[in-house]
Amino acid sequence: MNLAQQLINGLVLGSGYALIAIGWTVLLGAARLVNFAHGQLYMLAAFIAWAVMAKLGVNYFLAVPIAVLALGLLGVMLQVMMLRLVMQQNLTSLMIVTLGFGYVFQGGAARIFGGNPERFISPLQTSEIRFGDVWFTCQDVLTLACTLLLFGALWLVLNRTRLGALVRSVAEDPKLAQLFGIDAARVYIGVFVFECAAVALGAGLVAPRSPILASMGFDEVILTFVVVVLGGIGSVGGSLLAGLGLGMFTALFGALVSPAYTTAAAFLVLLVVLAARPRGLGAR
Repeated sequence: MNLAQQLINGLVLGSGYALIAIGWTVLLGAARLVNFAHGQLYMLAAFIAWAVMAKLGVNYFLAVPIAVLALGLLGVMLQVMMLRLVMQQNLTSLMIVTLGFGYVFQGGAARIFGGNPERFISPLQTSEIRFGDVWFTCQDVLTLACTLLLFGALWLVLNRTRLGALVRSVAEDPKLAQLFGIDAARVYIGVFVFECAAVALGAGLVAPRSPILASMGFDEVILTFVVVVLGGIGSVGGSLLAGLGLGMFTALFGALVSPAYTTAAAFLVLLVVLAARPRGLGAR
């Protein structure tokens, strides 16, 4: 086993996990909303970018922003429809509604795009960089760089700006925040739009690694849920740490044991960590 190569693979894989999970992390922290359609939103963004490239001839670097914009607009519509439930903090109904949206998105994508796997190709995916026995692609570099930049920018916004203070106020106590004149509904909509846009960016950067299918959203929900819970509910830094750690673990476990058991092993790690730190790695 080439240990250095596996560490590189784990770093790239983990940055993808963290990037896909960041929107759900903020959504859970600020809105207390578990969005079980998160994986299907990832799938939908990948297919939108693919369709724009394949059907309209748009290049990759324009197709990804189009998918991000489309998912952001979809996020506005979804949150407006769920706003009454969100304001009431009706978590049971919200979980059922988002699960229903997920099945609708999956069925609609299968109907529109078909059931066959499609290749969402990035020109950077075929451009390799080698240092002896270690190699990675320019797409890997772009994914890692965008992940670190997004996490850094998000941390600054949440902790150093008035907007971040508003989001943290609503997350702490939405009713009290409204008494102080904060429009909680607008904060919820903004956070949900960020989640949709962030997962679309994750799809644009990560999906070119493998064929895309209408049924691939469920796997993304599982891995994202592990990252979010492992990192600590609402913890931005914890999600980054958990994503990178899970990527390293997955790469090494797959090389040493078998890729077939990585999901089960990831949940075993989650159980062990939560037994020691019930609030996750990022909890204070």
